[in-house]
This record gives sequence, C-alpha cells and structure tokens, in this order.
Amino acid sequence: MRLRYPLRVTLAVEFDREEDGRWIAVIESIPGCHVYGETRHEALAKVEALALHVVAERLEDGEITAEEAASVNFVVSAAA
Repeated sequence: MRLRYPLRVTLAVEFDREEDGRWIAVIESIPGCHVYGETRHEALAKVEALALHVVAERLEDGEITAEEAASVNFVVSAAA
C-alpha cells in the first residue's frame, strides 16, 4: 500500500509600504497579482481574493487540477 500525502499549493504573500502610507501585497508566483490596501490586513484580504480568482480561472481553463485548486495555502511574510 502506497502512502499518499495531500498536495499543497503554497503562495507566498509579501508586503511593502508606500510613501503615502498604503500597503501593497504581492504574490510573486502569479504575474500581476499585487494589490493596495489602506491597511496591511486589507491588502492581504484583497490579494488572497485575487489569487483565488486566478486559481479558479486556471482550473476552469484546465491549467491546474481540482486537487491543486483545493489545496491553496497562503504563507504571509512577517516583513514590513
């Protein structure tokens, strides 16, 4: 019997703060996946929503499997 381990798709979220005080959240592994928020928490919520939208589109287009789409995990940087 072969052991099966759950597949995990990890998306790293990085942050920076603009001179005007806005936060930017970026997921480098998804081109164009960056958003601004007035707070770090708002930027995180927005970038997660955008990333999940991209994952759903990739699933719909057959670029990823349902198993991959269901196993998205966000890793949030402690920096900034």
